[in-house]
Amino acid sequence: MSRVALINPHWQFEGSIYFGCRSPHLPIELGVSQHLLQRAGHATLLLDAHMFELTTSDIRAELASFKPDLVVITTAPTYLFWRCAPPELRVPQQLITAIRDLAPTIVAVGPHGSTTPRAALRKLGAEFVVMGECEHSVLRLANGERGFAGLCYAEGEDVRVNGGPQAAPFIDQPALSWPDEMIRRHHHHHHRFEADPVGPGAEVEASRGCPYHCTFCAKENFRDAYRRRPPAVVLDEVAALRDQGAEYVYFIDEIFLPNAELLQGLVGRGLKFGVQTRIDLWKPEMLELLGRAGCVSIEAGIESLTPEGREALAKNCRMTTDQLADRLIEARRHVPFVQANLIEMPQDDDPVVQRWRARMLDAGVWANDPVPLYPYPGSPDYRKLWGMPDDSAWERAHQHYLALFDRFSDVQEQRPVPLAELELQAVR
Repeated sequence: MSRVALINPHWQFEGSIYFGCRSPHLPIELGVSQHLLQRAGHATLLLDAHMFELTTSDIRAELASFKPDLVVITTAPTYLFWRCAPPELRVPQQLITAIRDLAPTIVAVGPHGSTTPRAALRKLGAEFVVMGECEHSVLRLANGERGFAGLCYAEGEDVRVNGGPQAAPFIDQPALSWPDEMIRRHHHHHHRFEADPVGPGAEVEASRGCPYHCTFCAKENFRDAYRRRPPAVVLDEVAALRDQGAEYVYFIDEIFLPNAELLQGLVGRGLKFGVQTRIDLWKPEMLELLGRAGCVSIEAGIESLTPEGREALAKNCRMTTDQLADRLIEARRHVPFVQANLIEMPQDDDPVVQRWRARMLDAGVWANDPVPLYPYPGSPDYRKLWGMPDDSAWERAHQHYLALFDRFSDVQEQRPVPLAELELQAVR
């Protein structure tokens, strides 16, 4: 049996493109990995350095005591990497350097290795990079397997990329459990205008992947096919979190689709929750149920206010802009905070956008100043510009992003800095 340490680093965001969701998130993929490893008889140590504000010295002390055979480190602080993941690898890279002598085998998981595996392996200095969803690959590595699909690793002087990103079954994922102290510490902003975060809180993953194919999303390289866990299992997980004192849950799903059985099961639990979704998928009666179930926050992807703009993004939206506005206003009748997410699109006239934003604000719906589109490596937008990602894909995308826009959105707290400059910054 193996001894496996699973580490979520202590993230830093100064100068990064990562914005809007900086409070700690439960490391769900590491939690699932831990469950599978323990069920197979492996010893595990889960360190959430971000949640517990652990220093490198703290992590080294824990590893020295645990004596792992395998150390797994994630390369992004949240599963919503396609929207707000930092392109630089400075935090995990510097952590790996600091613990190298305590970690016989290091495994990197997350979106960077899924998109640019060779570059991630080289920059991080890991023995293995997992492409795609990591949970079952981590278990196979702990079992002593090597060379299966979804791995990148050194083979002599060469680097082998064995197949492409792999998906996990997911629908058989059990109800996760977390230490009481993690839940007690977890205070989550359920929207950006709340003075104090609600809490204690947690994240829950009711579904994974997305059935849509928007051009800005890099899900094909990391989380693609839509899968949904049985509502009863999700409700068991939520019930356990409620018993631990959780007051708020954020459904971390790439897209939270209408699910009457799950929502009806949440009614009366006294739990607040937030979702991100597409408002055109929700009928008025389902929005009423969503609010009654405890939803306090909706982030709805509108993206563009013109049919041409939405078509350019492959939104496959069958509603008009006026119908979308009406549905957002209907949602606001039942849910305290509703946000319409907008992307900077050449098809949209700025005065029209600002008038629409003012109309939404008058109705109690917040619409952001349109966000510049980051061409995430692996997304259709990236491929349209440059083809398939190569080892310099993140650098190329970042340089393009910074050069294209002279102003940034009101959801961004600071202007991002060049990637080379970011990667030179020391981690505290």
